[in-house]
Amino acid sequence: MPHIKLPEGFAGISSGFVYRPETAKPMRELAHVLLHEPSTLTPGERELIATYVSSQNDCYFCQTSHASAAAAHLNNDWGLTEQVRQNYEQAPVSEKLKTLLTIAGKVQQGGKHVTSEDVANAREQGATDLEIHDTVLIAAAFCMFNRYVDGLATWQPEDPEMYARMGQHLATEGYLAPSIKA
Repeated sequence: MPHIKLPEGFAGISSGFVYRPETAKPMRELAHVLLHEPSTLTPGERELIATYVSSQNDCYFCQTSHASAAAAHLNNDWGLTEQVRQNYEQAPVSEKLKTLLTIAGKVQQGGKHVTSEDVANAREQGATDLEIHDTVLIAAAFCMFNRYVDGLATWQPEDPEMYARMGQHLATEGYLAPSIKA
């Protein structure tokens, strides 16, 4: 049960967005730019970063919805999203993405955990400064989003079909408009 009276029927972050639309707008815009707008990292890679950070934060709603969006971008490869959540170092993703996931994981623990060596390793694998920047910002933003969802104790349904629909919407439409109302 949510800690405050949130609108009923809206899952996870959506309930907070409906409760406070004036803060929802910039949060949606940030997610849209980071995960949906053009970038040298694919949308699937960026969604995997969001999924991994959310799994490390144990935010069920965010890790499940972004794993669903990642899978939608990756030809419905649910196995890959699960591998990244469980052990990205063994997942069949590029070495560049693995170094970026290392950075994202360290941001999740605290920004000062990222080292010059982590950044150098990412650069050695072909990561650009913009990709490193965006990885750090995705990880930091998802720490905020995860804490927002869990800090309000939002309703987080467990219906896989709902998350699949949400992920498809996020992958095709982006983050500016609501994806679901359960």
